[in-house]
Amino acid sequence: MPDIEKRTLGKSGIEVTKIGLGLWAIGGDEWGEVEDRESLDMISAALDMGITFFDTADVYGSGHSEELLGQAMKGRRDKFIVATKIGWQGFDGERVVSAYDTVEKLIAGVESNLKRLGTDYVDIIQSHIDFREPTMEVFVEGFQKLQAQGKVRAYGVSTSDFDYLQAFNADNRASTLQIDYSILNRTPEAKIFPYTMAHDLGVLVRGPLAMGILTGKFTKETEFGEGDFRQRWIENEEEYQTFLNDLDKVEKLRAMTEGRTLTQLAIQFVMAHPAVTVAIPGAKRISQLEENVKAALLPDLTPEELAVIDEITPPGGGRKIWPA
Repeated sequence: MPDIEKRTLGKSGIEVTKIGLGLWAIGGDEWGEVEDRESLDMISAALDMGITFFDTADVYGSGHSEELLGQAMKGRRDKFIVATKIGWQGFDGERVVSAYDTVEKLIAGVESNLKRLGTDYVDIIQSHIDFREPTMEVFVEGFQKLQAQGKVRAYGVSTSDFDYLQAFNADNRASTLQIDYSILNRTPEAKIFPYTMAHDLGVLVRGPLAMGILTGKFTKETEFGEGDFRQRWIENEEEYQTFLNDLDKVEKLRAMTEGRTLTQLAIQFVMAHPAVTVAIPGAKRISQLEENVKAALLPDLTPEELAVIDEITPPGGGRKIWPA
């Protein structure tokens, strides 16, 4: 298999493959049933295919995703570039404030991430909170202290809120932004991507498959399994109408699938934007992973193909896919 192209993750200087693996689903609590053995095999398979970048978080399966990644890394930590997140554990919804109201608490929280991952450092630590709330400065100061201690190599934030991103990076010391971006959600192109390029922020794209919509496997009759948060798309009338509109767009994209799948087209599109460093589609099975990785080995989309996509969702247009 040819080598996957590598790119530099913003001002961190960290080199990553342009496709990584998102590990939300293997937490096992919000994407339906998943087997730990299969998850561990999939992580090993990703390494064998050339992927170096893995993204997880403390809340994925209440830490289970991090623990599985930690198991997979035993004896070969040097082969992994690891990004994780912190912020939602213990979040006070009534007061709308994180549990990390002091730098000491934040640092202790990241130490818990490291313990679950079975490592003494993480390559990228990210604030998982996607809007500005009273503890933002605690996260920034805590991350910078951890960076000085060598426990994190670089830090960033996961958000689609432009004002919050600018505030979080006020001193221009953040290295990364994680954001929802896809053929169905091109909203970051308007303001956020020009900002990340100007400030040398590496962009990690979550949701390149729009929570599975862009795989082409869903229909208006689709029912999601027990424990799958996407069931709300069917049960909530407003979300169901949005879902149907998305399915119409997917049908228009099918004309572009000669020589590739819809999934691969969706991933190719994301990787084509000059602001994007790495796409991190999730997977629950090795077969899904294989399909995703092949997208990184296909020829780039042509200007003509990108123009067709522009007609389906105009540049800067579309809508944020929950929970963007």
